[in-house]
Amino acid sequence: MKKIATLTLGLSLTAAGTIAAEPPSDADNFYQNEKLKQEKVFFPTLYRLQVAGLLVLPESFQEGVRYPALVIGHPMGAVKEQSARLYAMKMAERGFITLAIDLPFWGESEGAARNAVLPDLYTEAFRAAIDFLGTRPFVDRQRIGAIGICGSGSFAISAAKIDPRLKAVATVSMYDMGTATRCGLKHAQTLEQRRKILEEAAEQRYIEFSGGDIAYTGGTVHELTEHSTPIEREFYEFYRTPRGEVTPPGSTPETTTHPTLTSNVAFMNFYPFNDLETIAPRALLFITGENAHSREFSEDAYRRAAEPKELYIVPGAGHVDLYDRTSLIPFGKLEEFFTRFLTGSER
Repeated sequence: MKKIATLTLGLSLTAAGTIAAEPPSDADNFYQNEKLKQEKVFFPTLYRLQVAGLLVLPESFQEGVRYPALVIGHPMGAVKEQSARLYAMKMAERGFITLAIDLPFWGESEGAARNAVLPDLYTEAFRAAIDFLGTRPFVDRQRIGAIGICGSGSFAISAAKIDPRLKAVATVSMYDMGTATRCGLKHAQTLEQRRKILEEAAEQRYIEFSGGDIAYTGGTVHELTEHSTPIEREFYEFYRTPRGEVTPPGSTPETTTHPTLTSNVAFMNFYPFNDLETIAPRALLFITGENAHSREFSEDAYRRAAEPKELYIVPGAGHVDLYDRTSLIPFGKLEEFFTRFLTGSER
């Protein structure tokens, strides 16, 4: 049996009961629009790993027209069928070419070990998606943007810092995966706790090098108890129920959402917000929920960014609400932002 280790994020929250809530009536992770043309695509990174994507064309698509395009990244530990595809559908309905991708090591993208963490390759996946989109005859390569959801927000930001082809970036419920891993939420993780994680991961490398089972960490709990925290409950109600549950190729229900323990510490060397101001004059939009436990990351990024920038707070929304709750996700705001900053004459 593969081992699931515990990654402490320094939380001290009150348990919220033992029974998962009914999904909100507006939760629609598996939304489909049959009028949109969808195509599964594969394309290589610079390092020749194949990235899987879902390409979606707007209903108004016409041959000979070049459209603005968006790369859309899924939450950390998820796959493109969780949240990213929904955003791809909704933004295609608004006239954009969209491409929801699986990060390397996740979903249908290549990379071993499965569920491995390598922030540089996650960043590269966004850049490879630009390569793909920018070589399509129906995409205006001067009007390519990105949406990063949860952890992918930090990967999209990382890509924009080194790739000027990304003309505008929006993040939704963003996690700075570096700070979250080093310091925990609200910087509640101590240096001693960090060292313990590093020591555990280092010792596990000996086990796996010698042929032992892979160990996994973090991710979403598999059952709720009277001691479950509100954040554990929030993720459980998306990832472990029909609301958003997906078991991607190469995974099992036991390993889904869990990164490998030995690789997860790579996030401790990940600083996506350093030099964030250098993205200007390209525009940044940070969308977060009023009640999101991750709000601190969007606020931190907004403080560090240079103009043009905007922090958009969704009233009453939590972190996972912006994964799939269509009445709360501000698709109109995203349309307005990208229409403004992905300028061009052929829209």
